[in-house]
Amino acid sequence: MLFSSLEFIFVFLPIILIFYYIIPRKSKNYVLFIFSLLFYAWGGVSYTLILIFSIIINYILVKQIWKSTNYKKKWLITGLIFNITLIFIFKYLNFFIGNFNDVGLLINDNFKLLPEANIILPLGISFFTFQQMSLLWDVYRKPQRQKLKFLNTALYISFFPQLIAGPIVRYDDIINQIKNRTETISLITSGIQRFILGLFKKIILANTCASIADSIIDNDISDISTPLAWLGIISYAFQIYFDFSGYSDMAIGLGRMFGFRILENFNFPYISRSIKEFWRRWHISLSSWFRDYVYIPIGGNRNGPYKTYFNLFLVFVLTGFWHGATWSFIIWGIFHGLFLIIERLGFDKILKRLPKIVSWSYAMLVVLIGWVFFRIENISDAYNYTCKLFGGGPSSDVSFIHYLDRERLFVLILAAVSSSTIFYKVKDIALFYGKGKLNIPFVIIKDIILVIMLFSSVLYINSGSYNPFIYFRF
Repeated sequence: MLFSSLEFIFVFLPIILIFYYIIPRKSKNYVLFIFSLLFYAWGGVSYTLILIFSIIINYILVKQIWKSTNYKKKWLITGLIFNITLIFIFKYLNFFIGNFNDVGLLINDNFKLLPEANIILPLGISFFTFQQMSLLWDVYRKPQRQKLKFLNTALYISFFPQLIAGPIVRYDDIINQIKNRTETISLITSGIQRFILGLFKKIILANTCASIADSIIDNDISDISTPLAWLGIISYAFQIYFDFSGYSDMAIGLGRMFGFRILENFNFPYISRSIKEFWRRWHISLSSWFRDYVYIPIGGNRNGPYKTYFNLFLVFVLTGFWHGATWSFIIWGIFHGLFLIIERLGFDKILKRLPKIVSWSYAMLVVLIGWVFFRIENISDAYNYTCKLFGGGPSSDVSFIHYLDRERLFVLILAAVSSSTIFYKVKDIALFYGKGKLNIPFVIIKDIILVIMLFSSVLYINSGSYNPFIYFRF
């Protein structure tokens, strides 16, 4: 079930809110857990059985780590192996089978191919397995904690707002809220507003940018001109940002409706002036997860520059591989890792001295080229598309007008503005003139805009347009 579907907005969400607020406090977590499983089961009952199995096994392992005195590390390793095996089977097995077959055929034309497994990727497996691995690590590192309860642990893993596409929530960040939280009118109101903002980002901004990007990138690359190639990848950059940040906004908003304060996952990444800054602003929960559970445990920057560069490189190979079982994702990760190493070698100091427009242009150029390999799975096609960005090969006579009508142009401009901090600066001005509180005209205008956002998003959904979240396949 999609957050951006009419079934969710007008059926599932109202029902769970009614149940949640009419039952006694002691039963609220049971309601959230049951409805979270129902939400996940909408995509397939077999998915839910995998999720429940994973929750039970991880809970048993966490309890063993918590209780054990001499075998904590063994239980931790067992838990990590279990989760890695789970994600390997469902997400990466066919990737390795395919590459094994390719290598075998290169060596011997008569090589007997291994059959690919008929496996359907469970929704959100990359997210809930990472949450469970962080739970294992945190309990191992900090055993002096209150007794773990199954319901609390299960709800932490399965809580439906962030179950399928994050943010990746840490146990320590949310467990106190699971045990004891306070729902307020102001928190619920801000949650509704944040949900509407995320819905608008996804339905209007991301989906419109997707229609532009798909119509260009999915064409024969030889028929694309350099200007159109730039339009295609810039549109995709807006698509993936508003698609994923829109989901995160909806997840954060939904959490607030039930009294939870889920941490932010994006902080205007497209205003970054370096790749290092970009990764402090993009998919914050994932980058911090790799920092705390991979980069630091393997040594971080503690063992000299060369080991630091190797650790950075390894982390971003894994970051790319986490996104999908294709070589293009690995290349995307390596590409970002190499530029992070270049910046650590001293280029970051140069960037700080350059004019902002120059350092920003550098960062966005790297990010956009990276998005080519993220979007196009075939490496040869991705390379050819990158060449098109810089004038390589024959060009088409098709003009921008073929791909941009007034609506699309307006959305692109709105996406560019929304990627900046302009709206927050307007809010700061309103707070300044309101002496610390939003003045009444600003509040009225804001509420009118939110109503328009909701109405236009629902109309667009009702038109029958369907475009699932990009990160659902990760």
